Amino acid sequence: MRRPLAVLGLLVVLLAACRSPGRAEPEPEPAPLRPAWQPVALPVPSGLSGRLALRDAAACGGRWFVVGAVVDAAGMTHPAAWSSADAATWTALRPVPRSPYGEENVLTAAGCRDGRLAAVGGKSGGVHGNPRISTWRQVADGSLVEVPAEFEVFGGADAVNAGRIAGGPRGWLISGNRATGAAAWVSPDGSDFRLVSAVPGLARDASGRPWAADGTATASGWLMVGSVLSSGRTGSSAVVWTSADGSAWRRAVLPGAEEDLQRVVRAGERTVAVGRRGGGLGAWLGEGDAWRPGGGLGGAGTDSPGLVWGLAARGDGVWAVVAGSAAGAGWFSADGGRWSPVALPVAVPVGSDRTVAVAAAGDVALLLVDDGGRAAVWSARGSWRPA
Repeated sequence: MRRPLAVLGLLVVLLAACRSPGRAEPEPEPAPLRPAWQPVALPVPSGLSGRLALRDAAACGGRWFVVGAVVDAAGMTHPAAWSSADAATWTALRPVPRSPYGEENVLTAAGCRDGRLAAVGGKSGGVHGNPRISTWRQVADGSLVEVPAEFEVFGGADAVNAGRIAGGPRGWLISGNRATGAAAWVSPDGSDFRLVSAVPGLARDASGRPWAADGTATASGWLMVGSVLSSGRTGSSAVVWTSADGSAWRRAVLPGAEEDLQRVVRAGERTVAVGRRGGGLGAWLGEGDAWRPGGGLGGAGTDSPGLVWGLAARGDGVWAVVAGSAAGAGWFSADGGRWSPVALPVAVPVGSDRTVAVAAAGDVALLLVDDGGRAAVWSARGSWRPA
């Protein structure tokens, strides 16, 4: 009976000897974070009735904002926005449309600067049904006033999309795309936006077709993120654009294949961007002009593994929401390197008629989910750093 025991002991010794002494043991999976999510009630604006259609959220300067529209019983849309000092009690802002299309705008993107809101809205119309885009700015009395634009500023033959809006020390930036390539719209005060497109760095060229997905203010100017579809091959590469004034842009292609960047945020002195990485999702970390890969967020195995819905900076780190289940759609990182799953109060849907948005400030996070039939908002307070 001793021989089997001796053979077993020898096998254990051999297996231990085969283990590389320099190989680190894999780190355990981080435990899910479980914030105490609380539902938030948004009042229906005075004089309107119908379903709330929510599209985006923002926070800065001690103020929180949600934007979207009210859809009445006849299916007509009316622009709507809400503001809060604590992300718990909300007040509807008074929209002031200045054009016939503005009266039916759906506000699709929200930006914040010094506690004031600016938004991008649109309504399809005209002979060809093209979106008629307007911007909106909050004025001194708190109301949200439409800033109508000439059709060619956001539309015209080269129109593709006017996407997200960001505020910063130099004013406002809207990131988007034209038939000529990536595009930016800049304004010092939100009263008038200037289109910047078909210029070196943004324009389509021999290296490929660029696509801008998001933008943010930096200490030295503006930054946009996206991708470039290289000429002559499939797949895309992640791209970062930087500009001091919003007029001249420098494009930097980050190393790696089958990647893109979809959301970006400033977190202290660091920039964190998140997007598709192979079959899942991952982060890139920017410090000055240098960029390096951050940690992975998962995402593989979901219905849409490449979709990032939102990214926001809290006082203790950054959090992202991607397409997935309630247990797999939320992610948090103190530094953009190691990410922990965040349990959400609801699954995050996928679809062209769905909208998900996030905002954060201090120790408060805001989650907005509109599944096309019902919209809901939740907030959560407290530190998210794992114990």
